[in-house]
Amino acid sequence: MDDPSAPNKKRTESAVDIVAPTSVAALAATLDYDSAPAERDALPPLWHWIFFRPIVRQSLIAEDGHPRKGSFLPDLGLPRRMWAGGRLRFAAPVIVGERIARASSILDVREKQGRTGKLGFVTVGHRIECRGTLAIEEEHDIVYRELSASGAPAPTATPTAAPADAAWQRTLTPDETLLFRYSALTFNAHRIHYDTPYVTQTEGYPGLVVHGPLIATLLMDLLRRERPDAAVLDFSYRAMRPCFAGNALHLCGQPSADGKTVELWSKDHEGWLGMTARATLS
Repeated sequence: MDDPSAPNKKRTESAVDIVAPTSVAALAATLDYDSAPAERDALPPLWHWIFFRPIVRQSLIAEDGHPRKGSFLPDLGLPRRMWAGGRLRFAAPVIVGERIARASSILDVREKQGRTGKLGFVTVGHRIECRGTLAIEEEHDIVYRELSASGAPAPTATPTAAPADAAWQRTLTPDETLLFRYSALTFNAHRIHYDTPYVTQTEGYPGLVVHGPLIATLLMDLLRRERPDAAVLDFSYRAMRPCFAGNALHLCGQPSADGKTVELWSKDHEGWLGMTARATLS
């Protein structure tokens, strides 16, 4: 990995992993499937997020449960961080049981003053290869915020009403067990997903926060359940509003008239838009 302290040096990072069938089976069970993709099958889109886990020494974990910033991800002096969105292109399948390699780089870092305080935006690019072939190109957006004053609620964007019409809809209630299992699969120790005193008293949220990538995976899973034979060429998503454990989560989809794209979104128990997404199909 490049020296992150060197001036004008582009931060890069590389990693390798194995698409272990046991991990794939564990995610399939977490998503409530009776069976899982077998060895030599194609991995469903977005399931690659359970690989390339951030394996960091315990002494290098920050108060929020994330690895300390400043090595690969820059330290902007803003402790609260969340998945904001991303864009993916699926060029070739990732195969269960195969070795995969990922090359990552920081594509953009921006800071600005928002209505709720200072904000930082970091975009990370990933190129993932399987069998020596480019399989996935991904851009991942992360947003950083200041902590709220002690006891103050976390700032949230003005809520947007979700679309009322959906050709597809599935409703589930993410609970502590689902959040725990997904955190375990991704080796994600971010305390907002399991530590109620921390998330309510330090970060100011009303309850445990459902993982952004889990919601995106559930939206893609809705597409997979409705169109099991469809091949996804690209996928983009944007987080609009947090979802909290114990509340109903409605997963919605609306395919285009020609069947080439699908608009996807989540809404909470009050009907507010939580995440928007779009998939392009072959």
